[in-house]
Amino acid sequence: MATYESLIKLKGSVGDLVFYTLNGKNVVRKKSGFNKTAYKKNPAYEKVRQNSSEFGHCSKVGKMIRSALEEYIRESNDPLLYQKFARLMTQIKDLDTVSAKGERTVYNGMLTEEGKILLRQFQLGKKSNLEHLSMSMGLWDKSLHLNNINADEISIVTLKVDFEAYTTDHTEQIVPFTGQTEASFDKQFSDDDFLFYFVATKRKGKITAMGFV
Repeated sequence: MATYESLIKLKGSVGDLVFYTLNGKNVVRKKSGFNKTAYKKNPAYEKVRQNSSEFGHCSKVGKMIRSALEEYIRESNDPLLYQKFARLMTQIKDLDTVSAKGERTVYNGMLTEEGKILLRQFQLGKKSNLEHLSMSMGLWDKSLHLNNINADEISIVTLKVDFEAYTTDHTEQIVPFTGQTEASFDKQFSDDDFLFYFVATKRKGKITAMGFV
């Protein structure tokens, strides 16, 4: 990019040059060599297309999960959380070994034990995560097994995710904590649905820890 002086102000393209105004200055640059048609069809761009497709998928998945947990995301007080969460989605997607490059998904990555561990270990801002907690499933309800909890209240969010439509549905249940070893909560969705469980422990209304379980 370069500036130029002329009695005639040019705008638009002439040959391989593009003329425009930037911050009150006359600027000229060479046209980009990018070709949209070649990008879509040229084998040389295949890897770029694969990476772009998977990046878009991970960004959409991360955004829909963060949007469903917006109330808690704000409490993390981390302006870079969206970048960290997008990186997490990419790491989980990379665990998909059944799909071809360019078609790997967070869904398949989450079916692996490594994917589940990465999600549980993710820390939101400076709030401690809750990876040490575990869950068990009953016929009509679920139980969250508790230990080392600093709280007088527990919020349990069940998040149903549709990876194809990029939509979510969720419910939240609040359970008082009085030192019990487990907290039971109702099943909200079908066992066939793909579900995330997000838990926040609170004391006097303030979050002490939160994360995926």
